[in-house]
Amino acid sequence: MTGTAAKIKTRILQSNPAISIIFIILCLAPLFLTDFRINLLGKFVAYAILALGIDLIWGYTGILSLGHGVFFGLGAYCMAMYLKLEASGGKVPDFMSWSGQEILPWFWRPFASAPFAIVMAILIPTLLASIIGYLTFKNRIRGVYFSILTQALSIIFVVLFIGQQAFTGGTNGITNLKTMFGFSLFAPATKMVLYYIAVLLLLAAYVFCKFIIDRRTGRVLIAIRDGENRIRFSGYNPTVYKVFVFAISAGLAGLAGAIYVPQVGIISPAAMSIVPSIEMVSWVAIGGRGALTGAIIGAVLVNSLKSLVSESFPDIWSYFMGLAFIVVVIFMPGGLVGLFRQTKSYLARLFDAKTDGRGLDALAGAAETACKKE
Repeated sequence: MTGTAAKIKTRILQSNPAISIIFIILCLAPLFLTDFRINLLGKFVAYAILALGIDLIWGYTGILSLGHGVFFGLGAYCMAMYLKLEASGGKVPDFMSWSGQEILPWFWRPFASAPFAIVMAILIPTLLASIIGYLTFKNRIRGVYFSILTQALSIIFVVLFIGQQAFTGGTNGITNLKTMFGFSLFAPATKMVLYYIAVLLLLAAYVFCKFIIDRRTGRVLIAIRDGENRIRFSGYNPTVYKVFVFAISAGLAGLAGAIYVPQVGIISPAAMSIVPSIEMVSWVAIGGRGALTGAIIGAVLVNSLKSLVSESFPDIWSYFMGLAFIVVVIFMPGGLVGLFRQTKSYLARLFDAKTDGRGLDALAGAAETACKKE
């Protein structure tokens, strides 16, 4: 990281104590958690990277995407292809042999390189989002129509990946991932390293998103959310900004998928379906739409509660999560961060009112004393 980038990161962390507290907790968490819980938390941190991208496009730009599972899945598949080839010793993966595929497909071969796989995990979702975004936003498709379109995209990719079983593993996906750079994915030390890599990537993603929001680009995105026609009449081209933020959001989703796979050891087309995509949006809604901190809190907190509730109530845990989402939407439209801000504002006004009251009482007492002396 360059000196300038380090200064920007330090300034951002100092200006927002909440995010500093979050990362301190994440860094110290392995001291108090078991290996199993650390692995789970690492997965949730990967989700938080994804949530930042969704908040960037939905919370700040007002574009609701219900197909981000596709970009997450593409990034995950890119990394899984590298891990599978490493586990297979460069030979044809087992699921290909079962499907009668005896030669490694040409588009699989470059993924034997880890740097290539990592770059593709970010680049492919970014390019796909750029193409889709340009075609839709140029034709001024927005609102619920864009949301439906992204849902259709999710269905298309799920059907495509299930149908191409010889190349993607079909319904089962890519499994039996064993090593990464020669290190066992099941070793506690490897899991610890992957966890801290995920935390560092989350920090980098936060700094990057914060950098965008604090610049003129961020102000234009917010203006598009609040009134796209007005920003168009002001001389800006909303299409350029919307394609840009959609591509960045997809790239972050791909990055999240790439760090997710080594920690979980499996990826299947189910991750790209509609239900996971809607869950991703719910993380941002519960944490606080339009607040990067809220996206991180929502992703980590909701998935942590989901894990704990499902362990205690395996048959009805989904009802708890649905009820929590309904309560937040109805009673806390600003999410947890919005509730915190409202509480803080109320306490500040209450404190100011009490302070003013004490001042008036003191002034009245001084006046009464002066009158008695006279």
